[in-house]
Amino acid sequence: MARRLSRMLNRPSPLLLKHLQWLPIAPGTMSGSRRSHSTEASGTVSGTLITESEPGAVAHACNPSTLGGRGGRITCGQQFETRLANMVWGFYRGLSLPVCTVSLVSSVSFGTYCHCLAHICRLRYGSPDAKPTKADITLSGCASGLVRVFLTSPTEVAKVRLQTQTQTQQRRLSASGPSAVPAACPEPKYRGPLHCLATVAREEGLRGLYKGSSALLLRDGHSFATYFLSYAVLCECLSPAGHSHPDVLGVLVAGGCAGVLAWAVATPMDVIKSRLQADGQGQRRYRGLLHCMVTSVREEGPRVLFKGLLINCARAFPVNMVVFVAYEAVLRLTRGLLT
Repeated sequence: MARRLSRMLNRPSPLLLKHLQWLPIAPGTMSGSRRSHSTEASGTVSGTLITESEPGAVAHACNPSTLGGRGGRITCGQQFETRLANMVWGFYRGLSLPVCTVSLVSSVSFGTYCHCLAHICRLRYGSPDAKPTKADITLSGCASGLVRVFLTSPTEVAKVRLQTQTQTQQRRLSASGPSAVPAACPEPKYRGPLHCLATVAREEGLRGLYKGSSALLLRDGHSFATYFLSYAVLCECLSPAGHSHPDVLGVLVAGGCAGVLAWAVATPMDVIKSRLQADGQGQRRYRGLLHCMVTSVREEGPRVLFKGLLINCARAFPVNMVVFVAYEAVLRLTRGLLT
């Protein structure tokens, strides 16, 4: 199977742009569908790390001395049992909406990149088949990241709110004091992704669905420029002599490294984006992007901008290995069938 896939990736085929402009969309859809299941669990963990601005809040919420008396110990035990019973499902909180949209978002991302690159080559060199420069790849990758924000911002808001609403409930429990200890954990505000989107739209308006989009634009713009540029450079370095493209092992390595590099430059803005999107729950702390950044750095130090970096990079390597090898294989297979 690996040999067949390797021959498929190395088989040259002419780029018939006039007839094949839609092709990047299909591989992007198929490669994107493989991304969601493998990233959601680690995404929940990184999202919780990023938005948690008080490291002791969760432990404080389950502290018997904080909750007070025997009732406090019972409530803490109930919380622990609930967490233990929902341990597996908790890692996949907010999964349904990303699963439904990840293929669309990936197809738009890869399709925008390929179309922008083809148009730039046509304008600059007179032919879409011309070899692009690194600046052309960077500009196309940046355009890809900017376009996807209009699709991903509402789903990011829903995902962050669902993943962090448990922390908000625990903070309210700890802040209520010993005299106001409930018998059980309160009902969550959001029952699911669609209910979350409807609630945010009703309470905060359309702007609420695009809260943090300025940070998201800054995150995806330069991260996708890094993503596609590093992949192209690594593919060029890993291509065997006499070939214009690496074999399947080279694609795996290039895709994994590109994902790690992209998240390395995206994490600071991802931290700010997640905090802005989670800020709609309870009392609002941040007035905007700059205020959020300054406040976070002043209270927690510069290291706060790199919260979740390790887990983001750990998930990025295997996920983007699969994404790029699936994308390249399906793209070349489709072109081969139509030529």
